[in-house]
Amino acid sequence: MQTVLYRLLRLPFLAVIGAILVTAQVSASPTPHAGPVASGDPLHPPVRVAQQPGAPISQAQSPRGAARAAEPAPALPLQDLTETILYEFLLAEVAAQRGEIGLAAQAYVDLAKRTRDPRIARRATEIATFARMGNAAVGAARIWHETDPRSTRALQSLAGLLIAANRLDEAEPYLKKMLAVPGVNVGDVFTQIGRTLANAPNKAGAVRLVRALAADYPSEPQALFTVAQVAFAAGDERSALEAVRSVRGLRADWEAAMLLEALILQGRSNTEALQALRGFLKANPSAREVRLAYARGLVTDKRFSEARAEFQGLLASFPDNTDVIYAVALLSIQLKDYALAETSLKRLLGLDYRDKEAVRLQLGQIAEDQKRPADALDWYKSVGAGEQYLLSRIRYAQVLAKQGQLGQARAWLQASEITDRQQRVQLLLSEVQLMRDANQIKDAFDLVARELDQLPDNPELLYDHAMLAERLDRIDVLESSLRRLIGIRPDHAHAYNALGYSLADRNMRLSEARELIEKALKLAPEDAFIIDSMGWVLFRQGQPAEALQYLRRAFAARPDPEIAAHLAEVLWTLGNRDEAERIFKDGLEKNPGNDVLLNTLKRIKP
Repeated sequence: MQTVLYRLLRLPFLAVIGAILVTAQVSASPTPHAGPVASGDPLHPPVRVAQQPGAPISQAQSPRGAARAAEPAPALPLQDLTETILYEFLLAEVAAQRGEIGLAAQAYVDLAKRTRDPRIARRATEIATFARMGNAAVGAARIWHETDPRSTRALQSLAGLLIAANRLDEAEPYLKKMLAVPGVNVGDVFTQIGRTLANAPNKAGAVRLVRALAADYPSEPQALFTVAQVAFAAGDERSALEAVRSVRGLRADWEAAMLLEALILQGRSNTEALQALRGFLKANPSAREVRLAYARGLVTDKRFSEARAEFQGLLASFPDNTDVIYAVALLSIQLKDYALAETSLKRLLGLDYRDKEAVRLQLGQIAEDQKRPADALDWYKSVGAGEQYLLSRIRYAQVLAKQGQLGQARAWLQASEITDRQQRVQLLLSEVQLMRDANQIKDAFDLVARELDQLPDNPELLYDHAMLAERLDRIDVLESSLRRLIGIRPDHAHAYNALGYSLADRNMRLSEARELIEKALKLAPEDAFIIDSMGWVLFRQGQPAEALQYLRRAFAARPDPEIAAHLAEVLWTLGNRDEAERIFKDGLEKNPGNDVLLNTLKRIKP
């Protein structure tokens, strides 16, 4: 065989290797389990490691999907097929076949350096990229580009690899070459560059690089748009806003530029973003994406009536757009226009909407809100398997319980099909809540206790067990359950708070109660109930003035009746009785018959 090979020494090197490969039937691709690493980004061409060396380079796709003309064939060197070269080639291919990608990549890179053959260099680039050997891939891509300077694919690969390696200054001249290729669409190339630079770890360097590239194309909107995108990704909102407004100066009707400007503005003011979108729509009333963004911005601003009008306007132009129909339905629910909401949702059931189970759930909730329990039950029952199944079962049981059918409601929950332990716990806790609402506290307590025998370390069960124990004045069980929960979940702010508050409310171990609440407050400093607990324990410790600061803050964040009762009692103690009575009055108007408010009022004002 060696004699035959040496007769072919002056043939193009890879043609010989190709013949050997066909004869030996050696696979040229890494093993499938190695997994791809290349993306669809044109700066990182897909790694086609299955293509044998010497085969024609497949046509790349332009960013717009049209196939480019085949690149000119590279000038190929004549190689002496020495035993060393042959050995290295076979070593590389056999290593690739066995999944030893790192070894294959290094062997191919060495072979590329030795032969200076562009096809070997391309192969080395692909396999080194596949092996995540960044420096080796850059070296191979550089050889590929130097030996085949007319190949845009080699140029793209080298530029992309340099960016991925955070070698942005080195990438710059190659990116400029990409932009200067005769006949290239400069806008498309900037789009490619923007996608790649958006993920560059050196954000400031990426902005500097794209600015340098765009400086040569001051009248190209896509160049300035790319500057804006990369600057925004880098957190430089001022530069991004300046660039995107320059884009709009060149192309005033470009929706993408307007949407980016609105996104930048929204970071500092939703009102500013809405003003900009509204101004664009006056000049471009048919801009669908901008109108959608404007409508969503109105929702963010809680201007629901205006938002619905915008969505209804879109619906007139796009009557079968299911996302717009769903938005109209949700906004109608928010505005309590249940008739339009129901009509819109029922219409979705006749269209190709992706989540019809969510629609059925919403229809059940509308029927429930309108005091039509029979219809609500029918809709909830119609929800099939999927993300909405468990919630629909719970809502069905709640409707039954409200009708006085607690036994049937519990049986319905118990008959639900579950797929994991968490769903089982969720259904059981829903059943416990129905029993709590029916004042069956002891039965609910016993039910959770039985479940804890099976799942002794479940955080949700432990917390509910403690809260039921508190209702039964079983402080021993409350404390043991919460301390077990804290041991399992030391970051569970509400476990510390519940234990601390229970002690403080009973005037027990107040120093310990305060320590527990302080821990809870460190874990959740903005939680209104924990802030209330802090105020309450300070009051119990005889510090009403300090307590008042916490209680005012808690009540401002959440005017809950229990927080209102605490605040009113402290105000009463401090002599602010007019304000205290006003809080009691407002609280009872909003929460008539609330036990905490009524009992507190009776205690301080017999």
